[in-house]
Amino acid sequence: MSRAQQPSRRTVLAVAVAAAVTGTAAPAAATPRTTDAGRAQARPIDYHAWTTYRDWRGGTAQGARAVPGHRPGIVIGAPAGRTDYTDPHTGTTATWEYATWTSPVHRLAVPATEAVASWNAHTPAGTWLQVELRGTYSDGTDTPWYVMGRWAAGDQDIKRTSVDGQSDGKSTVWTDTFAVDDASTGLRLASYRLRLTLYRRPDTSLTPTVWRLGAMGSDIPDRFTVPASSPGLAQELAVPRYSQEIHKGQYPEYDNGGEAWCSPTSSQMIIEYWGGRLTPEQLSWVDPSYADPQVDHAARFTYDHQYEGCGNWPFNAAYAATFDGLQGVVTRLDSLTDLETLIAAGIPAITSQSFLKEELTGAGYGTSGHLMTVIGFTADGDVIANDPASPGDDAVRRVYLRREFENIWLRTKRYNASGKVASGTGGVCYLYFPAHPTPRQRRALAAVGVH
Repeated sequence: MSRAQQPSRRTVLAVAVAAAVTGTAAPAAATPRTTDAGRAQARPIDYHAWTTYRDWRGGTAQGARAVPGHRPGIVIGAPAGRTDYTDPHTGTTATWEYATWTSPVHRLAVPATEAVASWNAHTPAGTWLQVELRGTYSDGTDTPWYVMGRWAAGDQDIKRTSVDGQSDGKSTVWTDTFAVDDASTGLRLASYRLRLTLYRRPDTSLTPTVWRLGAMGSDIPDRFTVPASSPGLAQELAVPRYSQEIHKGQYPEYDNGGEAWCSPTSSQMIIEYWGGRLTPEQLSWVDPSYADPQVDHAARFTYDHQYEGCGNWPFNAAYAATFDGLQGVVTRLDSLTDLETLIAAGIPAITSQSFLKEELTGAGYGTSGHLMTVIGFTADGDVIANDPASPGDDAVRRVYLRREFENIWLRTKRYNASGKVASGTGGVCYLYFPAHPTPRQRRALAAVGVH
């Protein structure tokens, strides 16, 4: 479960709290346009990424260069210059060489109220990167360059961090999510560019390598309930099972284990499903008395030092992509039918949801934000989930009623235990999959908007 004491984690919550105070419902977001026949013209979700050699060649580089190969990317060529960076979490100032790459403009298929960037990269010791987003609103004005994350796979050079306090009066960045401040005005993000800044120690040949850079823009209808989908698949994937709860009290510097570690625990399950393994050397820092030390490792290396938690969505996807042969994205899905499409192709998914104890039969708890792994569907269409909020590894596999799960995952609004309006995540999902998907996997990913 995520840090419920941080109400700014999602912009929807800010709107919902205001609505609860005034006693009115939060303004509804725009719904997708429909044809005369009533069919949706476009998904309310647009995930776009730059991944190919042609993509990297098509951007604007200052000191960066594209590299071809089995996994094309962008690296530092001849640095564009040097700059000082003072790490806000250590107070240490260091000089770094840097290079930048700026994407072409991507015009969103559906103008968005929210956007989340994600990336896949290799950052050897002595390197790190920054991802920024700049957009154009539907009124023709531009956002500033917003920092969407400062990231390194390790934690010795910088402390990976989100950046608080970013707003222009029309939109705000909440940890990892760009959001229009008041969707009821009709203002939307019409297009965006992403900018990478790659850093390395001066006078070295070190470089980060970025293989995937993308963002998900969305305009999810404001809703307490969602339409029911019809079951279409009975299949279960053999995904490892790990409990977050057996880690309670471990490593306070990484948010103390237990309920705070749902995201890295879920990430580690799917990473290992795809064959990702940590070596004894990598795990040597973990107290040897702790079971499942790989979960402790995942928590440390997804930890956001500004958010003070392990629930930063892009940081989890980036962590997954540090394992050979894997890539990860943050997106939203439309329905359980999308999840069935992925499961049929052998791709499990991590979903984010909030609910009261009585809203999810068999969970035994309520939460203001929790990640779990969907691994399949029963013959009745119910959801089979590896739920890390379980007392032990042997209790992780759960079956949740389809209709209940669908609603708590896809809605954007809900009532909390005090009866006040609170937020839902609107179908947020982490997808981890092979760097070179099979044709069937590629078709399934394309069907849910991931290329």
